[in-house]
Amino acid sequence: MGDPVLIGIRFALYADLMLIAGLAAFPLFALTRSERHEPQPMMAAIWRAERWLCAIGLLVSTLGMGVLAASMQGVGILSLEFQPFWDLVRETEVGMAWIYRSAALLVALAAAVWMTRRPTIAAAILTLAGSVAVATLVWSGHAGATEGAAGTLHRASDILHLIAAAVWIGAIGAFLMLISPQRLREWPGGLQIASRSLDQFSRVGTICVLVIAATGLVNSQMIVGAENLGRSLGSPYGQLLLAKLALFGLMLALAAANRWQLTPALAAAVPETNTDNVAADPDLAIAAMRRSLVIEASAALAILALVAWFGTLEPFVAVDPV
Repeated sequence: MGDPVLIGIRFALYADLMLIAGLAAFPLFALTRSERHEPQPMMAAIWRAERWLCAIGLLVSTLGMGVLAASMQGVGILSLEFQPFWDLVRETEVGMAWIYRSAALLVALAAAVWMTRRPTIAAAILTLAGSVAVATLVWSGHAGATEGAAGTLHRASDILHLIAAAVWIGAIGAFLMLISPQRLREWPGGLQIASRSLDQFSRVGTICVLVIAATGLVNSQMIVGAENLGRSLGSPYGQLLLAKLALFGLMLALAAANRWQLTPALAAAVPETNTDNVAADPDLAIAAMRRSLVIEASAALAILALVAWFGTLEPFVAVDPV
């Protein structure tokens, strides 16, 4: 059923790298240029989070490579020798992916530390570097093992799948930061910006959902194939995939509720955007939105845990020859 340590590292990497790319993308599509450049709590919180996420990503990625090398050598990680480790890095696609990931994370960390006075450029660099880091995860899963032209298509599809998911997950994290009670107290205009940003994200979110759904179908066809779907459902891989789809459906339902019910309710609580002159309690609107976002974030993390798990499994149950 997979190595729990390896699965835990994979989960930590998926969550960390997706947040790096997604949080950095958020100011580019959700905030105006002036809002990105104004000294305000939201951007400060994003830069602070990005620094920690980049540092943690470097540590977890290095630990993961060390655990993989130690496992292949049949020794404990503390007994790992440098030369066999370096040979693995230089001679395998997984090792080269680790090098590119480490370089991308170093670039992202530098942008988060030294370029915050140019927030638009810093956010663009962080988004690009974070997306490269996310893309390297493809070589540690099923797509990395697919050969030939089919392998190229599979990897391209999986990269788009992960980046679209990163934008969605990063937006959830950013909105939770934006509408936290403490931050709204520090930033009087934050509620109005949160209302506008949530409405704006509906277009970006729709694109993310379409990309995730389309590439998910391509990936499933590459790994399982429509003709083998029933056979796959008898394996742990297929059962975990079903659980992932159920959680994805929950996220879609929550996103729809946010778009059509909770976002208008939040807008009604902002005097500047309330054109109907209907009084609304901002505390209730904020609390309802936060509950929905927390559930959506929990579902997203559960999906990442499942992906980290079934990425180590074979899609079919092995059948002993008669």
